[in-house]
Amino acid sequence: MTPGVATAAASQAPSDAGITARTDSYFNRTKEIVGHFGDCQVTYVFFIRRPVISAPGIALEWLKNVMKARNAPYTVELIHPEGEWIGAGEPIMYITGSFLHLADLETLLLQKLGSTCVAAHNAYQMALSLPNTKFLAMDARHCAGYEMQELMAYGASVGSRAAQKDGATGFVGTANHAVAAFFNTTHGFGTMPHALIGYAGSTVRAAEMFYEIYPETDLTVLVDYFGREVTDALSVCKSFPELAEQGKLGVRLDTHGGRFMEGLNPQESYAVVNRHAPEALRRYRSDTELRYLIGTGVSAAAIWHMRDALDNAGFPNVKIIASSGFNVIKCACMTDAHAPVDVVGTGSFIPDQWNETYATADIVSYNGQERVKIGREFLLPSLRTLQKGPGS
Repeated sequence: MTPGVATAAASQAPSDAGITARTDSYFNRTKEIVGHFGDCQVTYVFFIRRPVISAPGIALEWLKNVMKARNAPYTVELIHPEGEWIGAGEPIMYITGSFLHLADLETLLLQKLGSTCVAAHNAYQMALSLPNTKFLAMDARHCAGYEMQELMAYGASVGSRAAQKDGATGFVGTANHAVAAFFNTTHGFGTMPHALIGYAGSTVRAAEMFYEIYPETDLTVLVDYFGREVTDALSVCKSFPELAEQGKLGVRLDTHGGRFMEGLNPQESYAVVNRHAPEALRRYRSDTELRYLIGTGVSAAAIWHMRDALDNAGFPNVKIIASSGFNVIKCACMTDAHAPVDVVGTGSFIPDQWNETYATADIVSYNGQERVKIGREFLLPSLRTLQKGPGS
């Protein structure tokens, strides 16, 4: 299980009254009916309709806390352990226990399962796309509250660990203290927002102020505030030559999509990528892919342009940190262009099509008798065993 899950707020069980208030009313009514006519042993199956990476840890920890408080025994058959790839519609897990005590938990379990598994899958793909690049989870600002933040950060950490098993560097941390434990760190990472540069009045002065207060921290400086990314990056390097030489200085590119980085335009952006990775432009590209390669904002061309400027000025050890919409497709485009990015800060593992995160649960057994609604027979445990075949 991912570190930190046991203490995650999303895994802590509310009171029965809290569960009643948050669950769908028909489940509450079912609980009352079962309580009146007699309990039975049921088996639930949980699945998602799209491929995902298994990330059930928070949901299962929450279930454990609820069932402990209710003094209700149950069992879990985890078909796909945490970090394992799951095909569309495949059962993730079976949960068996008292219908009376499980009936009102379905809504909340599904909330904690679907989106985390999709986030894990996105993070996995992103990390594998740029296997030599470090990732920093910067999802908090895009989340609808802290519980969502926990679920998204947890999913990213699970997907990252799966990618690391396949040789990727993956996510090395997050920007937020509260979820740092998911990434085996004790605190959030980050140096400065644009607001600090506005306060300081210049990019160099903001760097000086930061370094004066945090001299033991590697210095990463935003360079897009004044639209002089290359000019300001080189000015910072010249102001901190020792840090630049030691590889403890980085420049963060966060140019917004409304303009090109300093020194670039459509023609020059094309020329930069064509010079470094011509094969990236030699096949069909969608409009979105072309924007990521040679368009406005933090494109592959922008990253290469910054790398060239740093190297030509004698600062080859200065790191490039990139942010701004690094989703799965953008990461893949950066790979195609061999973009020399050292760190990517992103929260774009958050699912962008929320309907794809909808997990589903069905009861497939009542007191040991298999029964499920028509069309879902493929979820029955006995059929699953047969489908696997001998020796599976």
